[in-house]
Amino acid sequence: MNAVPSPALGRLSRRSLLVAALVAAPTALAAPALATPAHASARRAPTATRPLLLGTYTSAEGGGTGIGTAAYDTATGTITPGPVITGVENPSYLALHPSGATVYAVAEQDAGAVTAVALAPDGTYDVLGTRPTGGSGPTHLSVHPSGRWLLSVNYTSGSVAVHPIAADGSLGERTDLVTHNSPPPGPGQNGPHAHQIVTSPDGGHVLAVDLGTDTVYTYRLDESAGTLTEVSRAALAPGSGPRHLTFHPGGRSAYLACELDNTTVVCVYDPESGTLTPGAGQSTGSETGYPAQLVVTGDGSYAYLANRGPNSLTRYAVEDGGAALRLLDTVSAGGDWPRQLALSPDSSLLFAANQRSSTVTAFRVGSDGSLTPAGEPLPAPVAVCVLPLP
Repeated sequence: MNAVPSPALGRLSRRSLLVAALVAAPTALAAPALATPAHASARRAPTATRPLLLGTYTSAEGGGTGIGTAAYDTATGTITPGPVITGVENPSYLALHPSGATVYAVAEQDAGAVTAVALAPDGTYDVLGTRPTGGSGPTHLSVHPSGRWLLSVNYTSGSVAVHPIAADGSLGERTDLVTHNSPPPGPGQNGPHAHQIVTSPDGGHVLAVDLGTDTVYTYRLDESAGTLTEVSRAALAPGSGPRHLTFHPGGRSAYLACELDNTTVVCVYDPESGTLTPGAGQSTGSETGYPAQLVVTGDGSYAYLANRGPNSLTRYAVEDGGAALRLLDTVSAGGDWPRQLALSPDSSLLFAANQRSSTVTAFRVGSDGSLTPAGEPLPAPVAVCVLPLP
């Protein structure tokens, strides 16, 4: 999480994106399809160009001017830069609506906010406006599978916010704000630091990862009122600093990247109760570093971890139906401080947003889960998020 000042946000009229990827691939904004295994080149889709959206800090030195755009070749992974969606401040994390028609961005700053941007198949966009999150330093957001609720977390103030989503993708006034007041902060922490919020694969529960309290909170979302009710907590090792949670496609296992003790934790998830049970921390493949995020291939065979500091990507084999991770190897991330990872919709490509080198790197995913650099790194000012569109 990076502290940044609080520029004013506002509603802008429709502007032309002129993004080649959106024009060349009119289906890119259709509803996302379920990820399918595509590790063997013979099973990959025909060559096509698809769009990427890029998150940045607009108030950081050398940062961007909004949400960046680019296009990638689905066969080679080569990335071509595009213009910028302006009028969006400090969009450090992005999430797509299930319809594919709207993207949401956090405004990571003292006066936290979330912004909705409508994306049209003809390559135009419309900034639909922003809503305050009720806290400071929001770092993550996600859309509930129903498409009716936007969930976000405020890192600095340690809270979780819910906003309703209208039929046109715009956001309504916040319906709930829950602060993590207990347990007490972990070793070296000055308070709760909510870092991520996701919905379980079955859609029954919402889980919030808090780095400051070393806890994952499970909530039930009232889909009529937009309110959260806590149903369970998972305690991680004191001082571990859990940062990001990723579910296995099977829905019974999840993997945690713990930032402060440099570990990966495999968790058992019970869909009925929402209970998450963490296992012991295991190696990230590096003696030092700050794990950022895990992603899992669509067929559930391999998991990858971004390691800041050593600037590496760790490859794990997923075993026992998702219940175990086996460390295979690490490769260079091809950039400095890999902040976030994303797989293409068919899991044939892996993208890394490298914050300090201001680049996005792409890797082809082999049939054995191996990673091979694809093309040259894309220059992207203070790249902290990459979102491949279907």
